[in-house]
Amino acid sequence: MYIYNVTIQLAWGIHENWLQWMKTKHIPEVMATGCFTDFRFVRVLEMDETEGPTYATQYFAASKEDYDRYIEHHATALRKDALDVWGNQFVGFRSLMQVVN
Repeated sequence: MYIYNVTIQLAWGIHENWLQWMKTKHIPEVMATGCFTDFRFVRVLEMDETEGPTYATQYFAASKEDYDRYIEHHATALRKDALDVWGNQFVGFRSLMQVVN
């Protein structure tokens, strides 16, 4: 099992609209790719929220091939969509993790 983690810090000015967009558009579009079996959408606590809140979305892939398929065929368009909608009002980083237990 692999976890594709996307952590985003966003500006307070887009917070509520971004939450709705994530729940109703972005996460459903990522899941519709068929590359992931499940997801978790969480708020990161104990962070400096002066600039805005931080969220993490963890997408669960059954295999590295499923993750690779997402990166190769879907990630670029979905990332572009986020930039087109929210511009420079967020920063983020991505990581791939492997479940070891």
